[in-house]
Amino acid sequence: MYKVFKRGCDIIVSGIALVILAPILIPVMIGLKLTGEGYIWYKQERIGYRNKPFLIWKFATMLENSPNMSGGVITTKKDPRITPMGGFLRKSKINELPQLINIFKGDMSVVGPRPVMQISFEAYPKPVQQVIYNVRPGLTGIGSIIFRDEEELITAVKNKGEDPWAFYSTAIYPFKGAVEHWYQAHESFVVDVKIIMITAWVLFNPTSAMVYRWFKELPKRPF
Repeated sequence: MYKVFKRGCDIIVSGIALVILAPILIPVMIGLKLTGEGYIWYKQERIGYRNKPFLIWKFATMLENSPNMSGGVITTKKDPRITPMGGFLRKSKINELPQLINIFKGDMSVVGPRPVMQISFEAYPKPVQQVIYNVRPGLTGIGSIIFRDEEELITAVKNKGEDPWAFYSTAIYPFKGAVEHWYQAHESFVVDVKIIMITAWVLFNPTSAMVYRWFKELPKRPF
């Protein structure tokens, strides 16, 4: 029953947000058109609800051919492939706002596990692959909050001369699976509202441990 209620909330919230945020979205679109390579939208196939692929929408923050350049699908802090506006858009998370369109369409929800590319999905342990997208992927989620410093982590691993992809496969993805499994077991309107509030809070207080104060049973990050 909550899934039906949540879907209704997603339609209302995303529709209202698109209207309210138009004064931000339109200038960003103009700025992207005039800088970098001049393209606005970044659309990429991601794995979504019930493990079915869909096209995710974002504002373009990297060079168009970046997946085929050095670094591949892994983005590090101060990645040279990031466009002039890209750094700000990524840090502020404004680049994620076009996903409100995905939410309105039903591809995504406001809260849920972040959708990943097929190659990243296959890095999840098999038991995680079977359950992680039993809920719609989200604009934000418990994993996104805990790993808000993901680019910094990967940059540190790369600077040590270690394999970033191995770190994803052996450390980040197994733990993300654990916290998203926790989310599915505790999914409710109250939990979702708290996740949205914490997401807004950590944008301005990135080192805050509020998520663990509010969700005391949440698996603790091991690194």
